[in-house]
Amino acid sequence: MQDFSTVLGNMVKSIVDNPDKVVVTEHIEGDEVLLTLNVAEEDMGMVIGKRGKIAKAIRTIMKTVAKFDDKKVTVEIK
Repeated sequence: MQDFSTVLGNMVKSIVDNPDKVVVTEHIEGDEVLLTLNVAEEDMGMVIGKRGKIAKAIRTIMKTVAKFDDKKVTVEIK
């Protein structure tokens, strides 16, 4: 089983200016996983990207990783 919060955290830490402020919480219910991503306010633009392209890419990568474990992943960015 993958540790989804670690995968997401490492990915986001590599693109932000304040990696120490990246916090990922994970809530698992059956085959569904809810990941809540919190970043520093000044890093929010880097995580979302223009027109949400980076946020969409992050969600796509996490959904692909989750398929290996037959899970459904939802990523919330706060």
